[in-house]
Amino acid sequence: MLSVESATIVRATLPIVGASLDAITTRFYETMFAERPELLDGLFNRGNQANGEQRRALAGSIASFATMLLDNPGERPEDMLARIAHKHTAVGVTEDQYVIVHKYLFGAIAEVLGDAVTAQVAAAWDEVYWLMAGALIALEARIYADAGARNGDTWRQWRVVARREETPNAVSFLLRPADDAPPPPARPGQYVSVRVRMPDGVHQLRQYTLSSAGEDGLRRITVKRVDGDPAGEVSTLLHATVRTGDELTLSAPFGEVTLEDGDAPLVLVSAGIGCTPIVAMLDHLAAIGSRRRVLVLHADRSPAEHALREDMLRLTAERVFWYESGGAAPDRDGLMDLDQVEIPAGALAYLCGPVPFMREVRGRLLKAGVAARDIHYEVFGPDLWLADN
Repeated sequence: MLSVESATIVRATLPIVGASLDAITTRFYETMFAERPELLDGLFNRGNQANGEQRRALAGSIASFATMLLDNPGERPEDMLARIAHKHTAVGVTEDQYVIVHKYLFGAIAEVLGDAVTAQVAAAWDEVYWLMAGALIALEARIYADAGARNGDTWRQWRVVARREETPNAVSFLLRPADDAPPPPARPGQYVSVRVRMPDGVHQLRQYTLSSAGEDGLRRITVKRVDGDPAGEVSTLLHATVRTGDELTLSAPFGEVTLEDGDAPLVLVSAGIGCTPIVAMLDHLAAIGSRRRVLVLHADRSPAEHALREDMLRLTAERVFWYESGGAAPDRDGLMDLDQVEIPAGALAYLCGPVPFMREVRGRLLKAGVAARDIHYEVFGPDLWLADN
């Protein structure tokens, strides 16, 4: 909880800080990477730096956290913090790095806002930062402990036992621990980081959902190649170079958007490669012999571009697929339209796909009577849902 004095100052300065956050975060990253270039080797995603997504996500999280502190002073935004903490642990963020970030972030605030940053203003926003950082450090320590990690190290070598071409731009890798030791436990919907060395010698990390995590020690990731975008350098490398018998470096599984136990009906909604956590959930339900009602809704460009389509057909009986082209009955044409879909009463919903798609679907589900607390979503990459609010 913010002190009364700091809350008053933060409320008064939030408009100017919020309006300047893009400039602040731009300056923050520029200065930090100029002085600490090693942070781009195996920690920060340089693709998201190039396209601005990481900057927008950071700005959105700061503004959202400050606003929540002011609007609900007796509460802590647990959902937002958990999402960020899982993203951080997936790449190995450690407690000491919060000190580094603080130095460069507050240096950027002073540079961008100039004389507007008095000692009192700096102290108030410092309190915001350390409230957020302290909460994240505590959450991340618990997540690391659950994963059996020390100092953020959850990395293991995995051997590719099979490679399957799903579509022209999506491939699945079936993986087994290279040391043949038992794999870490995984919940349906979680993701792992894959760490690779790029041709220029810099290590880069990307997160991929475990599209299957069976009890036989095997794990599957399904990777969509992203062309023409700096963020796609890892997926392009994996597609071009990884073959059966090769080894990959993977983190333990992370992610807070996982399938809840119970008997409530499920509505699983995805678009494009967002089907990967949905398939993981379906695979889990089939493995445990669940009798829950499951409605699967998916949108894609065409059946040929629908990754894991055969898995979705095999694992669920109640489904509706929309395709922009090439579909055949009972598939539907065009974009997803929920007006003609009966949503089960009391359902839990899980969404994964582009943020605009999920915003639209969430609105339709709310109108259909699904409670806001029962709608869960997963964003691939930086969480731009917050940034766009």
